[in-house]
Parts: sequence; structure tokens; C-alpha cells
Amino acid sequence: MTSTTLQLSEPFGQFAWREAGRDQAEPLVLIHGVGMQSAAWAPQIEALAGSHHIIALDMPGHGGSDCLPPGSGLPVFLDWLLAVLDTLELPRVNLAGHSMGALISGGFAVCHPERVSRVALLNGVFRRDEAARGAVIARAEQIARGGFDLDTPLRRWFGDTPEDRAASAQVADWLKLVDLQGYATAYSAFARGDALYADGFDQISCPLLALTGGGDPNSTPVMSRAMAQAAQRGTAVIIENHRHMVNLTAPDAVNAALQTWLETPIAQGEPT
Repeated sequence: MTSTTLQLSEPFGQFAWREAGRDQAEPLVLIHGVGMQSAAWAPQIEALAGSHHIIALDMPGHGGSDCLPPGSGLPVFLDWLLAVLDTLELPRVNLAGHSMGALISGGFAVCHPERVSRVALLNGVFRRDEAARGAVIARAEQIARGGFDLDTPLRRWFGDTPEDRAASAQVADWLKLVDLQGYATAYSAFARGDALYADGFDQISCPLLALTGGGDPNSTPVMSRAMAQAAQRGTAVIIENHRHMVNLTAPDAVNAALQTWLETPIAQGEPT
């Protein structure tokens, strides 16, 4: 698996990605969540590189990708993704995102349906209630003031199984490396973006997978079922006894769900 960087036009700067698989196979673009990096997709890259051309992106301000300007909202992240796909000359892709990456992926499928063959939303948020929205915006404002708290997200994201403890240690290492400005900008967009494109989900006609952990307190099973129900060809998968980083703590179940999603036929006459 190789890591590469390229330059985009302003205001996007440099972006980085990891690539694996067969160049001529269907492209699968992966977008991680806030505080992570493309390496967080390692179990999925290993499982799916034999059948697909994998492009795992470092989100702006994460890994090797430059930060977006402070205050950039979710639409700017969609513009960034469009610029990335254009630069990589990928006219149409399978698109999967986790957490913040799911927000980007879902919004992109609404706004640019011609560029998306299938979309998978892992541990995504969708129409938070007032209390949940207030809490996450408060966290975003605390982060913007420099209040970076490592332990709180780890307690939300992981249980106490051996698999959870191992994944938590790896995630903690990634969080320690994150650019604080990039983290704050992405988290603010994440906090305020859960309903921004929700009304457009009924226009998503490609196969949509909404997957989460049964014990995820913020990206809840109710949200995943609502996303799947709103889309024209949506499927919800709930992996019980797992939380937010389900792609790391239950990789076999996640990979099986992604493989089924990738084998779902697209609409007749549409290119892959």
C-alpha cells in the first residue's frame, strides 16, 4: 500500500491518500472520521484490495492533507472531495465514509449523484435531536478554544473487550498526531452538518449502506435505519455489541457488509 500527495488549487492545498488494489478495477474511495487518518481503514483495504482499486483519503487537516480555512463548513468538504476526484481523474466511484467521512459521503451523493455508483455510511449521524446537537456543538466550541480532550472520545467509542482495548490504543496514537486547527475545523463542520443534506436523501438512487454499532451512543442505530429508509435503495446493518469504531473492532462483519454492498447492482445503464 503506497501513500501519495498531490497539490490541489486554492483553498485546498495538498492532499494525501493511500492506494492499493488493481488500477483497472472499480474504484472505492474511503474517507475517515475526525481525528483519524487513512490508515484507520487498514482492515478494509486488506480485505477489499483484491477486488477493487482502493483510494483511502486523508481528510483535510489530517494525515498528510492540508487544512481548510478555519470556519469551513460541510459544503467546503464536499467541494474538496470533488476537487480530489477530478484531480485523480475518477469520474465515478464507490464512496464509503466513517463518521465525519459519512457526512461528506452522504452529502456528496445528494449533490453529485452522477459521480457516485454506491455510497456506504459507517457510523454516520443523521438529524440529531436538539439535546444531542447542543452537546456536540458545545464540544466543537471547546475544541475551537483549544480544549482537546483525548480520553472522552475514547470512552465513547470503545468498550472493554480485548479487541476494543487494542483498537483504542491505535486510535489514541492517531489522535495524538492530529493537527489541532484541522481537527477543530472538521469537528465544527461535523457538529453542524447532520441535517444539512438530510432532506436530499430521498433523491439518492444508488445502493446505500448505512451501518453502525448497536452500542454507538451518537451515531445510533435509529439514525442508520432512518438514512436507509430515506434513500431509494437503502440497507441498514447494525452490528451489535460494538460502538463507534466498528470498522476496527468488528472488521470481519464490516468487510462482509461492504462486500455485499459492492456487489449490489447499480441502476441499469449507469456506468460503474
